[in-house]
Amino acid sequence: MNTAPKTLAHSDCGDCPIRYRAVCSRCEPDELAVLDQLKTYKTYEAGQMICWAGDQLQFVGSVVDGVAALSQTMEDGRRQMVGLLLPSDFVGRPGRETAPFDVIAATDVTLCLFRKAPFEELINSTPSIATRLLEMTLDELDAAREWMLLLGRKTAREKIASFLAILARRETALSAGQTMGKVEFTLPLSREAMADYLGLTLETVSRQVSALKRAGLIELQGKRKITIPDFASLLNETGDDTDGGMPA
Repeated sequence: MNTAPKTLAHSDCGDCPIRYRAVCSRCEPDELAVLDQLKTYKTYEAGQMICWAGDQLQFVGSVVDGVAALSQTMEDGRRQMVGLLLPSDFVGRPGRETAPFDVIAATDVTLCLFRKAPFEELINSTPSIATRLLEMTLDELDAAREWMLLLGRKTAREKIASFLAILARRETALSAGQTMGKVEFTLPLSREAMADYLGLTLETVSRQVSALKRAGLIELQGKRKITIPDFASLLNETGDDTDGGMPA
Protein backbone atom coordinates (compact mmCIF):
# COMPACT_ATOMS: atom_id res chain seq x y z
CA MET A 1 0.00 0.00 0.00
CA ASN A 2 1.02 3.59 -0.56
CA THR A 3 3.24 4.96 2.22
CA ALA A 4 2.53 8.64 1.51
CA PRO A 5 -0.61 9.20 3.64
CA LYS A 6 -0.52 11.04 6.92
CA THR A 7 -0.51 8.87 10.05
CA LEU A 8 -3.04 9.88 12.70
CA ALA A 9 -2.69 9.86 16.44
CA HIS A 10 -3.57 6.74 18.40
CA SER A 11 -7.28 6.32 19.15
CA ASP A 12 -9.03 4.03 21.63
CA CYS A 13 -10.92 1.13 20.02
CA GLY A 14 -13.89 1.70 22.32
CA ASP A 15 -14.48 5.13 20.78
CA CYS A 16 -14.18 3.93 17.17
CA PRO A 17 -17.22 4.88 15.02
CA ILE A 18 -17.15 1.48 13.27
CA ARG A 19 -16.54 -0.56 16.42
CA TYR A 20 -19.69 -2.67 16.08
CA ARG A 21 -19.58 -3.19 12.31
CA ALA A 22 -15.92 -3.82 11.53
CA VAL A 23 -13.86 -7.00 11.61
CA CYS A 24 -13.24 -6.45 15.33
CA SER A 25 -16.94 -6.17 16.23
CA ARG A 26 -17.04 -9.51 18.09
CA CYS A 27 -13.74 -9.11 19.90
CA GLU A 28 -13.55 -9.36 23.67
CA PRO A 29 -11.55 -6.70 25.58
CA ASP A 30 -8.40 -8.83 25.71
CA GLU A 31 -8.61 -9.47 21.95
CA LEU A 32 -9.10 -5.76 21.29
CA ALA A 33 -5.99 -5.09 23.33
CA VAL A 34 -3.99 -7.33 21.00
CA LEU A 35 -5.40 -5.59 17.91
CA ASP A 36 -4.64 -2.26 19.52
CA GLN A 37 -0.94 -3.10 19.48
CA LEU A 38 -1.04 -3.88 15.75
CA LYS A 39 -3.07 -1.00 14.40
CA THR A 40 -2.13 2.33 12.90
CA TYR A 41 -4.37 5.03 11.41
CA LYS A 42 -3.63 6.61 8.05
CA THR A 43 -5.46 9.16 5.94
CA TYR A 44 -5.57 9.48 2.18
CA GLU A 45 -6.75 12.58 0.36
CA ALA A 46 -9.51 12.31 -2.23
CA GLY A 47 -8.02 11.06 -5.48
CA GLN A 48 -4.96 9.52 -3.84
CA MET A 49 -4.04 5.95 -4.72
CA ILE A 50 -4.15 3.58 -1.75
CA CYS A 51 -2.77 0.62 -3.67
CA TRP A 52 -2.38 -0.59 -7.23
CA ALA A 53 -3.53 -3.97 -8.50
CA GLY A 54 -0.56 -6.30 -8.22
CA ASP A 55 1.05 -4.42 -5.32
CA GLN A 56 2.55 -6.54 -2.56
CA LEU A 57 0.18 -6.30 0.40
CA GLN A 58 1.93 -5.34 3.64
CA PHE A 59 -1.22 -4.16 5.43
CA VAL A 60 -4.91 -5.00 5.76
CA GLY A 61 -7.52 -3.02 7.62
CA SER A 62 -10.86 -1.26 7.81
CA VAL A 63 -12.29 1.95 6.40
CA VAL A 64 -13.02 4.18 9.39
CA ASP A 65 -14.25 7.23 7.51
CA GLY A 66 -14.77 8.14 3.87
CA VAL A 67 -15.18 6.02 0.74
CA ALA A 68 -12.64 4.21 -1.40
CA ALA A 69 -13.29 2.91 -4.92
CA LEU A 70 -12.19 -0.44 -6.31
CA SER A 71 -11.40 -0.36 -10.01
CA GLN A 72 -9.85 -2.51 -12.68
CA THR A 73 -7.91 -1.35 -15.73
CA MET A 74 -8.04 -3.23 -19.01
CA GLU A 75 -5.12 -3.80 -21.34
CA ASP A 76 -6.08 -0.86 -23.57
CA GLY A 77 -6.37 1.54 -20.65
CA ARG A 78 -10.13 1.43 -20.14
CA ARG A 79 -11.03 1.56 -16.46
CA GLN A 80 -14.14 0.31 -14.70
CA MET A 81 -15.16 0.96 -11.11
CA VAL A 82 -16.14 -2.45 -9.70
CA GLY A 83 -16.95 -1.68 -6.08
CA LEU A 84 -16.99 0.77 -3.21
CA LEU A 85 -15.46 0.45 0.25
CA LEU A 86 -17.60 2.24 2.82
CA PRO A 87 -16.97 2.74 6.56
CA SER A 88 -16.41 -0.63 8.32
CA ASP A 89 -15.54 -2.40 5.03
CA PHE A 90 -12.33 -4.43 4.98
CA VAL A 91 -9.35 -3.49 2.80
CA GLY A 92 -6.95 -6.19 1.62
CA ARG A 93 -7.09 -9.96 1.54
CA PRO A 94 -5.50 -12.12 4.25
CA GLY A 95 -3.76 -15.06 2.64
CA ARG A 96 -3.12 -13.23 -0.62
CA GLU A 97 0.22 -11.75 -1.52
CA THR A 98 -0.96 -9.05 -3.94
CA ALA A 99 -3.87 -6.64 -4.34
CA PRO A 100 -6.49 -7.80 -6.88
CA PHE A 101 -7.78 -4.29 -7.71
CA ASP A 102 -6.70 -0.69 -7.73
CA VAL A 103 -7.95 1.04 -4.57
CA ILE A 104 -8.30 4.82 -4.74
CA ALA A 105 -9.70 7.29 -2.21
CA ALA A 106 -12.99 8.58 -3.66
CA THR A 107 -13.21 11.02 -0.74
CA ASP A 108 -10.79 11.76 2.06
CA VAL A 109 -10.36 8.33 3.67
CA THR A 110 -9.17 7.21 7.09
CA LEU A 111 -8.02 3.60 7.40
CA CYS A 112 -7.32 1.52 10.50
CA LEU A 113 -4.48 -0.68 9.26
CA PHE A 114 -2.92 -3.84 10.64
CA ARG A 115 0.37 -5.36 9.55
CA LYS A 116 -0.65 -8.26 7.36
CA ALA A 117 1.52 -11.10 8.73
CA PRO A 118 0.64 -10.57 12.45
CA PHE A 119 -3.03 -10.12 11.52
CA GLU A 120 -3.03 -13.44 9.67
CA GLU A 121 -1.56 -15.10 12.75
CA LEU A 122 -4.28 -13.47 14.85
CA ILE A 123 -7.01 -14.89 12.59
CA ASN A 124 -5.72 -18.39 13.31
CA SER A 125 -5.75 -17.85 17.07
CA THR A 126 -8.86 -15.67 17.46
CA PRO A 127 -12.13 -17.32 16.36
CA SER A 128 -14.16 -14.12 16.77
CA ILE A 129 -12.07 -12.33 14.14
CA ALA A 130 -12.09 -15.29 11.76
CA THR A 131 -15.88 -15.65 12.11
CA ARG A 132 -16.55 -11.96 11.55
CA LEU A 133 -14.22 -11.88 8.54
CA LEU A 134 -16.11 -14.82 7.02
CA GLU A 135 -19.43 -13.04 7.62
CA MET A 136 -18.12 -9.91 5.91
CA THR A 137 -16.82 -11.94 2.99
CA LEU A 138 -20.22 -13.58 2.50
CA ASP A 139 -21.92 -10.16 2.73
CA GLU A 140 -19.54 -8.92 0.06
CA LEU A 141 -20.46 -11.88 -2.15
CA ASP A 142 -24.17 -11.12 -1.71
CA ALA A 143 -23.54 -7.47 -2.57
CA ALA A 144 -21.63 -8.47 -5.72
CA ARG A 145 -24.56 -10.63 -6.86
CA GLU A 146 -26.98 -7.80 -6.14
CA TRP A 147 -24.77 -5.50 -8.19
CA MET A 148 -24.84 -7.93 -11.14
CA LEU A 149 -28.64 -7.60 -11.16
CA LEU A 150 -28.45 -3.83 -10.90
CA LEU A 151 -26.04 -3.42 -13.81
CA GLY A 152 -27.56 -6.09 -15.99
CA ARG A 153 -31.32 -5.65 -15.65
CA LYS A 154 -32.37 -2.47 -13.89
CA THR A 155 -33.50 0.75 -15.53
CA ALA A 156 -31.68 4.03 -14.92
CA ARG A 157 -34.28 5.10 -12.35
CA GLU A 158 -34.05 1.76 -10.57
CA LYS A 159 -30.24 1.96 -10.54
CA ILE A 160 -30.23 5.38 -8.90
CA ALA A 161 -32.92 4.39 -6.37
CA SER A 162 -31.06 1.16 -5.55
CA PHE A 163 -27.75 2.98 -5.06
CA LEU A 164 -29.34 5.51 -2.69
CA ALA A 165 -31.08 2.69 -0.80
CA ILE A 166 -27.77 0.85 -0.35
CA LEU A 167 -26.12 3.99 1.05
CA ALA A 168 -29.09 4.65 3.34
CA ARG A 169 -28.92 1.13 4.76
CA ARG A 170 -25.21 1.45 5.45
CA GLU A 171 -25.66 4.84 7.10
CA THR A 172 -28.33 3.58 9.47
CA ALA A 173 -26.42 0.37 10.20
CA LEU A 174 -23.39 2.37 11.37
CA SER A 175 -25.55 4.50 13.64
CA ALA A 176 -27.47 1.44 14.93
CA GLY A 177 -30.66 2.87 13.45
CA GLN A 178 -33.29 1.36 11.20
CA THR A 179 -34.10 2.12 7.58
CA MET A 180 -37.66 3.15 8.36
CA GLY A 181 -39.22 6.51 7.67
CA LYS A 182 -36.82 9.40 7.21
CA VAL A 183 -33.12 8.80 6.47
CA GLU A 184 -30.39 11.40 5.93
CA PHE A 185 -26.85 10.92 4.65
CA THR A 186 -24.12 12.59 2.63
CA LEU A 187 -23.62 11.27 -0.88
CA PRO A 188 -20.00 10.05 -0.99
CA LEU A 189 -19.53 10.30 -4.76
CA SER A 190 -19.84 13.03 -7.32
CA ARG A 191 -22.42 12.53 -10.04
CA GLU A 192 -19.61 11.80 -12.47
CA ALA A 193 -18.36 8.99 -10.22
CA MET A 194 -21.91 7.70 -9.78
CA ALA A 195 -22.29 7.54 -13.55
CA ASP A 196 -19.08 5.52 -13.84
CA TYR A 197 -20.08 3.17 -11.06
CA LEU A 198 -23.64 2.61 -12.31
CA GLY A 199 -22.80 2.33 -16.01
CA LEU A 200 -24.76 5.47 -16.91
CA THR A 201 -23.99 8.83 -18.48
CA LEU A 202 -23.64 11.94 -16.34
CA GLU A 203 -26.70 13.43 -18.01
CA THR A 204 -28.80 10.36 -17.16
CA VAL A 205 -27.71 10.43 -13.51
CA SER A 206 -28.58 14.12 -13.19
CA ARG A 207 -31.92 13.60 -14.93
CA GLN A 208 -32.93 10.66 -12.73
CA VAL A 209 -31.85 12.37 -9.51
CA SER A 210 -33.97 15.37 -10.50
CA ALA A 211 -36.90 13.08 -11.29
CA LEU A 212 -36.70 11.41 -7.87
CA LYS A 213 -36.59 14.86 -6.29
CA ARG A 214 -39.66 16.05 -8.23
CA ALA A 215 -41.52 12.92 -7.16
CA GLY A 216 -40.80 13.75 -3.50
CA LEU A 217 -38.79 10.57 -3.00
CA ILE A 218 -35.60 12.43 -2.10
CA GLU A 219 -34.66 15.93 -0.96
CA LEU A 220 -31.37 17.63 -1.83
CA GLN A 221 -29.38 20.13 0.21
CA GLY A 222 -26.48 21.34 -1.88
CA LYS A 223 -24.88 18.73 -4.13
CA ARG A 224 -24.26 15.94 -1.63
CA LYS A 225 -26.74 16.07 1.27
CA ILE A 226 -29.55 13.57 0.68
CA THR A 227 -32.76 13.21 2.70
CA ILE A 228 -35.11 10.30 2.03
CA PRO A 229 -38.47 11.33 3.56
CA ASP A 230 -39.84 7.79 3.46
CA PHE A 231 -37.44 4.90 2.87
CA ALA A 232 -40.19 2.43 1.94
CA SER A 233 -41.35 4.70 -0.88
CA LEU A 234 -37.83 4.89 -2.31
CA LEU A 235 -37.49 1.13 -2.00
CA ASN A 236 -40.55 0.73 -4.21
CA GLU A 237 -38.58 2.45 -7.00
CA THR A 238 -35.68 -0.03 -6.94
CA GLY A 239 -37.48 -2.74 -8.89
CA ASP A 240 -36.67 -5.30 -6.20
CA ASP A 241 -39.23 -7.93 -5.21
CA THR A 242 -39.33 -6.82 -1.58
CA ASP A 243 -42.37 -8.92 -0.59
CA GLY A 244 -41.22 -12.15 -2.19
CA GLY A 245 -44.43 -12.51 -4.16
CA MET A 246 -45.09 -13.10 -7.85
CA PRO A 247 -45.64 -10.13 -10.13
CA ALA A 248 -49.27 -9.29 -10.72
